[in-house]
Amino acid sequence: MLSMSEIKIGKVLNVNNEPFVVIKTDHHKMGRGGAVLKVKMRNLINANILERTFQGSDKADEAQTQTKKANFMYKDAAVANFMDNSSFEQFSLPIEEIGDKAQYLKEGLDVDVLYFNDQPVAVSLPIKMEFKVVSAPPAIKGNSVGSVTKVAELETGAKINVPVFIEEGETIRINTDTGEYVERA
Repeated sequence: MLSMSEIKIGKVLNVNNEPFVVIKTDHHKMGRGGAVLKVKMRNLINANILERTFQGSDKADEAQTQTKKANFMYKDAAVANFMDNSSFEQFSLPIEEIGDKAQYLKEGLDVDVLYFNDQPVAVSLPIKMEFKVVSAPPAIKGNSVGSVTKVAELETGAKINVPVFIEEGETIRINTDTGEYVERA
């Protein structure tokens, strides 16, 4: 059981026998009253959002999860297919469960897979990954006020904003959490 002070962003809690990851916390301490912790959580199975308030000596049940390495093989319109690196068993996860991170999956990529009750429920990608730019329109001359960007298409089909000096064929580094350009590779 986790006390109120141990509930942090990224912790996985067990709520009604389902895993919820904490995505936001807001701690309040009012004058003479007790402390209050407002928590926003996302269900790892169906992506529903749940808000819960903890007061004083309230406890939360930490989910019993386990993380394993897996290799991304391929994806189609509905599912992404992986292979467990230790047992070599293959499994699939629906694209909507993976969310926005599905656009950064490349063949042969090693990822961390979170298991809850021996079922894969979430995928964690490396924070920074390198991609080849397959399409980048030329920069417009004279458009240089402020931070100027253009939309480029990556080898996986993802479209992101990049600085105007990035050209087709270059390799760039992307932050997979935010989907933002980081630097040239």
